[in-house]
Amino acid sequence: MEETRITDIEIHLMHQAKAIEELNEVVIRQQRQIDELTADVARMREQVQGLAPSAVREPSEEEPPPHY
Repeated sequence: MEETRITDIEIHLMHQAKAIEELNEVVIRQQRQIDELTADVARMREQVQGLAPSAVREPSEEEPPPHY
């Protein structure tokens, strides 16, 4: 009886260890995806900033208003 109980506990422990390993692999894969998406967003942000003119110009680049 005692030996069966220990065997059952060992089996349960092995299943838990396997589940933890699988979850760790999922976390690693998700972190890689997060890193890739973060890099993609940074590249897109740079592209958008390069396409859209700045709303604020340098004072030397400002054109005088038409009424002058």
